[in-house]
Amino acid sequence: MGKSGEPGNGTKGKKESKAIAFDLEDPKLPEAIKKNALGSGGYPYTEKLKSKTYKDELVHLQLELLKLQTHVQNTGERLVVVFEGRDASGKGSCISRFMGRLNPRHARSVALPKPTEDQRGQWYFQRYVAYLPTKGDIVLFDRSWYNRAGVERVMGFCTEEQVSAFLRDAPEFEALLARDGIRLFKVFLTVGREMQLERFHERRHNPFKRWKITDIDLAAMKKWDDYTEAQHDMFRFTHTSISPWSVVRANDQRRARLESIRLVLSEMVYEGKDESIVGKPDPLIVGSGPEFFYED
Repeated sequence: MGKSGEPGNGTKGKKESKAIAFDLEDPKLPEAIKKNALGSGGYPYTEKLKSKTYKDELVHLQLELLKLQTHVQNTGERLVVVFEGRDASGKGSCISRFMGRLNPRHARSVALPKPTEDQRGQWYFQRYVAYLPTKGDIVLFDRSWYNRAGVERVMGFCTEEQVSAFLRDAPEFEALLARDGIRLFKVFLTVGREMQLERFHERRHNPFKRWKITDIDLAAMKKWDDYTEAQHDMFRFTHTSISPWSVVRANDQRRARLESIRLVLSEMVYEGKDESIVGKPDPLIVGSGPEFFYED
């Protein structure tokens, strides 16, 4: 399926983002943010994907996901997809479209609340292990054990020693999963600063989305650079040959949803796979090199 829209340089918003005044309580979004949101953070397209193109591609990719699920059930494979990213990057919406037409008996999403007092006394990875799939199942994590490398670190919910231990241990933990036969995909959704502010503003002023904005979101608005530093360290220590990261540029949510699905489908072998539908992820949107890891 084709990918519509023309690439642009997308650099202006990145350079100006820190100079823009922003009041979340003001119902009017500043024009500078609105103008620069799509191109912020170096986003390569100047227009969002057209709705009709998106819907047509999504249906075809979801049919491929059903084929993949049948393969996973028939072969007893175990598939895990971890979705991470900045607040308002669109993790939940990508997971929703991924899960949209799958059999919920053998596919589920996991979004864990903050740990209980008992869980805080356990081995850090222990509570996540309980949600790993059995044979024939697919599990998508809406945030995961990487909370420790991101929000817990930035918000001071853990110590520097705990962060260092996590960055050391996470590759070993994931290597154990791989050796036991679990297929693990790690997807990081990235958005530019203006796009994040635009989405926070919509959450604050749209009554149907107001529940999405949290105290953590409000604090994150002032900690962009801290999250960037944490993100860079996470990639540096946990991007391995056994469990690599894939970054999806997510300023355009439609493209992000399609390319996240395409990323998983393109790496899997299953009966009836239609390569003309699946193709390869858009290299302007999906990647693992320094230009994706360190662009912020």
